[in-house]
Amino acid sequence: MASEEELFANIDALLEEEPQLPPPAERARLREAAGITQVRLAQALKSSVQTVKNYENGRSEPKSPRLEAYQRLLKGWAAKYPAHATPATPAPAPAVAPQPEVPETFTGPAAPEQTAAPVQAPAVQAVPERPARPAARPVTSSRRPAAKKAAAFAVDPRFPHGPLAVLDGDGSAYGTGGLVLDCPATTVVELVEWTLRESGLGAPKLHRHGKDSDPLIVLTAAAAAKLGLPEHLEDRRGLRLPEDHPVVKQILKAKWQLTQRGFGPWARIYRKASGNQRQCVQLAVLPWDALDERSWPGVSDMEPADIARVLGIYAQRVITPRGNPAVNGLELMTALRPPTRPVRDEETGNWVSGHHPGSLGTQPMDPAPPEGQPEHPAVFHSGWKGGFLREEAYTWVRPVELLTDEECQLPYAVGLDLNTAFLAAAARLTVGLSEPVHFVGPEFNPKIPGSWLVDLSHVELDPRLPSPFTPTGERPTGPAWYQTHTVAYAQELGYNVEPIEAYLRKETGAYLDPWHDRLKAAYVDTLADMGVTKDLSDTEFLAAMARHKDVDPVLTAVLAAIKATVKGGIGKLFENPQGKNHKDGDPWPAMMRPTWRPDIRAAVISKARVNMHRKLFKMAEMTGLYPLAVLSDCVVYPSPGESPLSFLPYAASGKPQPGGFRLGPTPGLAKLEGVQSMLWAVDVLEKGFNPARLIKGGDAVLDEGQ
Repeated sequence: MASEEELFANIDALLEEEPQLPPPAERARLREAAGITQVRLAQALKSSVQTVKNYENGRSEPKSPRLEAYQRLLKGWAAKYPAHATPATPAPAPAVAPQPEVPETFTGPAAPEQTAAPVQAPAVQAVPERPARPAARPVTSSRRPAAKKAAAFAVDPRFPHGPLAVLDGDGSAYGTGGLVLDCPATTVVELVEWTLRESGLGAPKLHRHGKDSDPLIVLTAAAAAKLGLPEHLEDRRGLRLPEDHPVVKQILKAKWQLTQRGFGPWARIYRKASGNQRQCVQLAVLPWDALDERSWPGVSDMEPADIARVLGIYAQRVITPRGNPAVNGLELMTALRPPTRPVRDEETGNWVSGHHPGSLGTQPMDPAPPEGQPEHPAVFHSGWKGGFLREEAYTWVRPVELLTDEECQLPYAVGLDLNTAFLAAAARLTVGLSEPVHFVGPEFNPKIPGSWLVDLSHVELDPRLPSPFTPTGERPTGPAWYQTHTVAYAQELGYNVEPIEAYLRKETGAYLDPWHDRLKAAYVDTLADMGVTKDLSDTEFLAAMARHKDVDPVLTAVLAAIKATVKGGIGKLFENPQGKNHKDGDPWPAMMRPTWRPDIRAAVISKARVNMHRKLFKMAEMTGLYPLAVLSDCVVYPSPGESPLSFLPYAASGKPQPGGFRLGPTPGLAKLEGVQSMLWAVDVLEKGFNPARLIKGGDAVLDEGQ
C-alpha cells in the first residue's frame, strides 16, 4: 500500500503538470453563458479574435501565461454557469480597453487620418490564479528600466494589433505594447495567410492618397528554422535563397509571388491586389542580418518583445520598416508624397489615377548630363564630355603650416557635430520636379533649382577656412558645375557670378518638406524620451547628451535608426549600379525609380555644406577661431577647455550669438562629438589624417552619399 508521502508526491506532480482546459465546445458555451463576446475576451487576454476562435474550435491551445489566465476565467464561469443551469443575464458596464503601452515621454507625430473609436473591454479581468510558469521568452525584458506612465498609440480599427510582430520559434508573435499573439503557422505560406487573415497587423497610410503599410513579421533564428529557412544565406553577393529552394518552391506553388529581390533578409510576399485589398506581407529574417548592427545597434541580441518595441516605436514615428534604413528613407518620401491621386475623367466622368502635384510622379526621369554619371545610359550614349557636379559633403583638413603658435599652445581639440545636418538642409528646400531644360549664358537666379556652369575661382577667402565650393575645401581653379545653393552663396559673399550655361527645372516645389517634418519630430521626440529636451540650458544639454545612450537600449537603437534613415534616404537618391558585371551604358534597377534623383541629393548636400561654411565663417568673425578639420557634419576647433562652452560665442545676457554654432537637440544645432589633446590633433594632421574622423575615439567613417 502506498505511503502518505508517495501519494502527496503524486498529487504534487499532477499539480505541476500543464493546466487542463475544458473541451473547446464547453469553452464557447461558458463564454456565451456569461454574455461575453469573442472580441471582449480577446481584449482581456491581449490576443486576437481569431485566436479566441481557434481556442473554441480546437485549432490551437493557449500558452503560458495566457493559459493560466484563460483557465481561471473558465473556472469562474463554470462555477457561475454549470452545464445544466439557466444562464444569468450579465449586467456589468463595459470599460474602455487598455491601449498598448509605450514610454511615458512618447510624443510621436500626429496620429494617422483614421483613428479608432474606443473599444469595449470585458468586465472580467483575466488574472492568473497562481504564479504563472515563465514563458520561453518573457514579454518584457529586465534589460531596460521599467516603463513609466504610458501614452497610447492611435489605433486603426482595421489594424487592432499594430504594424508588426516578432515571431519566435514557439509560435509566439510579439507585437507592440506587450501584445502576444499565438501563430500556428509551420510554413512560410501558412504564416503569410495567417498574417493577412487573422493577425490584425498593418498600419494606415501616411497620406490620404497613399497606401496602407503592409504588415511586417520579423523572424527570430528559431522561427526561421521552424519555417524551413537556412541559418545563413549561401549567396553572399545576391543575398537571397536560390530559386530551387523548397521554401521558394512552396511559395510559388501556393500562387504567391516574390519581388525581384527574391527571398532575402527583407522578403516581400504578395499576390496581385483584389480591388482595393492589398495582399502583401513583409518578412525580416534576423539571422540573415535584416537588422544590421550599425543601423540598429544591439537589436539583434534583444529579446523578441524588445525587438518589437524598437520596431514599433520606429514604425509609429517614421514608417513600418520595409528594408534597411536607407530603403525606409526613400519609401517614406513616397508615402508622404504619393505619385498619384484620383482625378475625374472629363469624358467619362469616372475617377481614374492621375498625377499628384508636388510628387515625383510614376516614371523615372533622365538627369541633366552634368547631374548623372558616365555609366548612365542617357549620359553614356550622348557622348557627354562637359564634366559633372561634385556636390559632396566636406572632407577637409587645414594645412599644418597654417596653424599658429597660439593655436598649438591651446590644450584641447574639441569636436562639434551638427545634428542630422542633411535633415536640417532638407527643410523648406525647393527642388526641381520637371525635366531639366538647357540654357546658354543665363542670368543667375537663386530661386531656380538646377545645375550651373560657372567660374568661381576668383572668390578669395581666408585660407584657414575651407572653400565652400568644393568638398575637399580646395579653391576652384576654373569653370565647374555647381548646384544653385552653391552659386547663390558666392553671391551672398559679395562676388559676381556669370553662368556659362545651365540645366534648370521650371516646375519646382518643396518635395522633402513632409519628409523633413516627420523625421525631425521622430528625432526630437526620441531624444526627449532619452532625457534630452529643448528646454535644457547648454550645460544641462551637454550633461544629458553624455548619458542619453545609457537611458534605454531600445531608444538608443531607435535614435540610431532614425539618423540612418535620414542619411541613407538622401544617399539612395543617387544610387550607383551594383555588381562587377554591370556595363557602362546599361540601365540598372535603381535608376528606373522615380525617386532616383541625383539633382535632389545634390541640392541637399550643397545646402548642408553651405550651412556649415556659413557657421565657420561667422565663428571666425565673432571669435577669431578657425577650424582644424571638417568631416561632413563634424568640425574640430582648438580650445582652451574641454567643453564647447570654452569657445562658443555668447552674448552678455548668456544667450548664444546668432549665426555661429549653437548647442541643442534639434536638427542643425550642435552637440559634442569628442575631445582630445591639441598635441594629438597636430600629430594626426602631420600624419595626413583627418582629426574630425578620429576625434570621437573611433573612426567616424563617412558613408557614401551621406
